[in-house]
Amino acid sequence: MASKASSPLKRTFVTIVKIGLYAGVMALVALLVAVGIAMSQLPSYSELVRRDDLGQMIRVRANDGTVIVSLGPSFGEWLSYDEIPPIMRQAMIAVEDRRFGSHPGVDPIGIARALKVRLDRGSWVQGGSTITQQLARNIFLTNNRTFGRKVKEAILALALEQRFTKDQILELYLNRVYFGGGAYGIDAASRRFFGHSATDLSLSEAAIIAGLVKAPSNYSPTADAEAARDRAGVVLDLMLETGDITPAQAASAEPAEVKIVPTPKSNSVRYFSDWALPQLDMMIDETVEPIDVWTTLDLDMQRAADAAINANTPAGAQGALVALDRGGAVRAMIGGRDYVDSLYNRATQAVRQPGSSFKLFVYLTALESGYSPTSVVVDEPVNINGWQPRNSSRNYSGPVTLREAFARSINTIAAKIGQEVGVRNIADMAQRFGITTDINTHPSMVLGTSDVRLLDMTRAFASVGQKGVAVVPYGIRRVTTADGELLYEHRVDESRVLVAPWVAAQMTDLLQAAVMTGTGRAAQIGRPVAGKTGTTSSNKDGWFIGFSSGITTGVWMGRDDAKALPGLQGGRAPARAFHDFMVKAVADRPVQPFDVEVTLPDWQVEPDQEVWFEEPDDFMMVDPDGNPIDPATGLPPLPGQGLPGGAPVPGQPLPPPGEQLDQDWLDRAIGRDQTPREAPPARRPDTAPPNQRPLQPPPDPVEPRTVPPQP
Repeated sequence: MASKASSPLKRTFVTIVKIGLYAGVMALVALLVAVGIAMSQLPSYSELVRRDDLGQMIRVRANDGTVIVSLGPSFGEWLSYDEIPPIMRQAMIAVEDRRFGSHPGVDPIGIARALKVRLDRGSWVQGGSTITQQLARNIFLTNNRTFGRKVKEAILALALEQRFTKDQILELYLNRVYFGGGAYGIDAASRRFFGHSATDLSLSEAAIIAGLVKAPSNYSPTADAEAARDRAGVVLDLMLETGDITPAQAASAEPAEVKIVPTPKSNSVRYFSDWALPQLDMMIDETVEPIDVWTTLDLDMQRAADAAINANTPAGAQGALVALDRGGAVRAMIGGRDYVDSLYNRATQAVRQPGSSFKLFVYLTALESGYSPTSVVVDEPVNINGWQPRNSSRNYSGPVTLREAFARSINTIAAKIGQEVGVRNIADMAQRFGITTDINTHPSMVLGTSDVRLLDMTRAFASVGQKGVAVVPYGIRRVTTADGELLYEHRVDESRVLVAPWVAAQMTDLLQAAVMTGTGRAAQIGRPVAGKTGTTSSNKDGWFIGFSSGITTGVWMGRDDAKALPGLQGGRAPARAFHDFMVKAVADRPVQPFDVEVTLPDWQVEPDQEVWFEEPDDFMMVDPDGNPIDPATGLPPLPGQGLPGGAPVPGQPLPPPGEQLDQDWLDRAIGRDQTPREAPPARRPDTAPPNQRPLQPPPDPVEPRTVPPQP
């Protein structure tokens, strides 16, 4: 009976074993097929060396080539297996995969150990991933902790082991693994943390780098240098345990003494790079290969700008500065007092009222309409539909020249000019010069009540300094690949003329007067300067924008919440910041006087222009046929009377008494042949010789207008 009872049990056991064997064989076959497929789809070794899948590295360079910002992954030199220091290879194997040389890509012992720890502690404390599995995950997979991802990782690891040698796998791993601080690969990590190539790593430095892989964010020297050094001690203990180093070597290693290169703080250059880099999308199509972005930023000017803003901006306020070179190259850009505290770029993003600095467009419109710097206007009370602008002095000066009115920033005269030339024309002038924000057309707009950007205002002043040629700010000179291939190069366009050169010259005259004798005296730097102050109501905003020796600089100061700042005026702190920056920015440039003496247009200097507006001494009126007539009656003079006033016809005798002044008399007087003949073919008036062109009727009477006096 017992043997009979045991038979079914035995058969069941055998069946289970057979099913298990069949399942195991099928699983093995499936695994081999999966590994084979994975092997066939693996990239070649040369493709894996490129590291394109890690993202695009962008190095931003200043005008002199200095790298000022590195974005994206940071790659060092690719080191071959033989170039990697043995101490670095040993440290990585000791801490990450001590059976690396013996397993096929997956370590069953490591997996069993990880499972035991999981059961003992109730959570995954350590993984069983080998170096090959980590490489597969870094290249092809994500860090999601799922069973499916672990299976894919194991299959890829087995395929990698079949496709590449152990040395190649370790070389790939050490050149691709992430070590924190944006550094991928041991050479990038060594340069990032220690300032030198990985070929020169010491034992302590190699231990620090090897210890980073477990948790780059936690152990990175840039995040926590002390934690990185403590982790290095663990690595040294493991290397001693595996016999890779001797006790004497372990004792001599001093991770605590390793000098960590300090992380450069995010400073004001990030305001510039944050503005310039988004423009790459419109310049190049390359989004994979590492690129170098060569910019216009001058580091000396940037430092001077940073110092000028921080030294002069009132407490509790923010300051911004933009400096443009000829052609629009941005040499310095400060978007705030501290980039770390505030990423907001007040030079390119903030929109604030410009105050009297907006009068640039008021006076440009006036000059283009016929005014000149010596035109006389009357400073007096003004009432425009109930709006009564006041001067900051609360006084009225009576007749003053346009130059004095601009230099003293007289509001009433700006208001009068706005009514005469038209506020819509002033708004058009501002937009012509690059103001991109909306401009209102209320009468008060002449005093700068429309919000503008500092970069736009600086651009407008720069265009005046360039004799009316449009200036477009740019920050990127060229873009190249890491190998030097040119992808983009900027070309300055000087073909767009905004105003005639004589208008720009006269405007420069006014701007120079504002600095020499007016509200901008604090901006004087010992060489010709042209500029304008701006102060808004309740001292909420202070501006100074000006140019000298080819550099145009705009400065703004105020509070982000637009609250009043007692004592803030464009002619004080902003003008002083302009001064402090410009004395350094133009120190090595030649002194250049302004060209304010230019040839005026013909309509302003034409010597016979008075014929349209006043009668000359020898004034004579004629009828449509050219016969003299009396201006008083509009009729021909009586026979024998001659011209009006008794004057004879110049060069002609008077007709004898009794004869009529007609065509027959004129023919006889000049000896013209009166024999009838066939009339010649008619000729077009504009093609006839000058002495044969028919007389044209006089123009319609012109309404006299007052011409402003000329300089």
